[in-house]
Amino acid sequence: MIIGVPAEVKNNENRIGLTPDSVKFLCGSGHEIFIQKNAGANIGFFDEQYLNAGAKILNSAEDVYKSAEMIVKVKEPIPEEYCFLRDDLTLFTYLHLAGDPENAKKLIDTGVTGIAYETVTAADGSMPLLAPMSTIAGQLAIVVGSYHLLKHNKGKGVMIGNLKDIEPRVVSVIGAGVAGTQSISKALDNNALVKVLDTSQAKLNELEAEFGSKNIEYILSTNHSVQAAINDSDLVVGSVYVVGKEAPKVVTKDMLASMMPGTVMVDVSIDQGGCFESSRPTTHDDPTFIENGIVHYCVTNMPGAVPLTATQALNKVTLSYIEELANKGIDKALDENEHLRNGLNIKNGIITHSGVKEALE
Repeated sequence: MIIGVPAEVKNNENRIGLTPDSVKFLCGSGHEIFIQKNAGANIGFFDEQYLNAGAKILNSAEDVYKSAEMIVKVKEPIPEEYCFLRDDLTLFTYLHLAGDPENAKKLIDTGVTGIAYETVTAADGSMPLLAPMSTIAGQLAIVVGSYHLLKHNKGKGVMIGNLKDIEPRVVSVIGAGVAGTQSISKALDNNALVKVLDTSQAKLNELEAEFGSKNIEYILSTNHSVQAAINDSDLVVGSVYVVGKEAPKVVTKDMLASMMPGTVMVDVSIDQGGCFESSRPTTHDDPTFIENGIVHYCVTNMPGAVPLTATQALNKVTLSYIEELANKGIDKALDENEHLRNGLNIKNGIITHSGVKEALE
């Protein structure tokens, strides 16, 4: 199969779909790989390394898309890339269609086959291609949240850290999936008092068995309990994910009125439309805005802040699926692997994933 890897064009997005090691592996299996010129240079993956691994370097994104049968990316295409898409091309990337319905419909209309990392499943019910980026985003949520609590960043002017004889600051984590669990762990490492909110009592019990009871509260999520928790918090991390669907709005705009000014809210769910009603997408260049005195961090590609780590982590989990698609061909691979088939979101202008369909129709 001919596999193309274009440069990512989203704001401050320096990840790349394949590392030189992944290219070497795929070329060794008889596949042809086209890499856009300098696509990996910003994270130290240079064209010479790709050439040595067996790839061919093409000058433009248009050349890569035109030459390939399957495109391997990291982020969903943006409108300026839609002109490169066609009905005999397969995209294997994060798509997050529910997060931007207007553009999703235009993408679907190209007829491209879209297999989304975020809806590929595993036998245990987990999301193996979403997990590494959720892990990174969950940890980064505490890092960026702490940074924006600094007074010159319009935050409260408090530090989440281990200070003798000073009461710990409060971090609320809403949604205890992979990202949320990482935020909990990172916040505890920084001596925060952590309030964990989730709609599943079984999940809360599982977390209590993992983290114990020191400096942590386990709270069944309701409108009332969410309001009470965020009122007490310095930092709120929203990490709610429903497969394929737009994230539910667990913090409404009205709830902001009783929060302390300078509180920071980090919306890890923003790729799926955000779990705070007041959220709107931001970029690494301009990551925050203030509404009702509350600092909102809503960057849609949080792991892009650590692109080398993120690219390496992503390739660890995507490579076997890329190999399967390339070795068997798209249709046969999807037919024989139900978990990969769960990743199929769009084909021939039709939404094929039930959760995505519900979100967009």
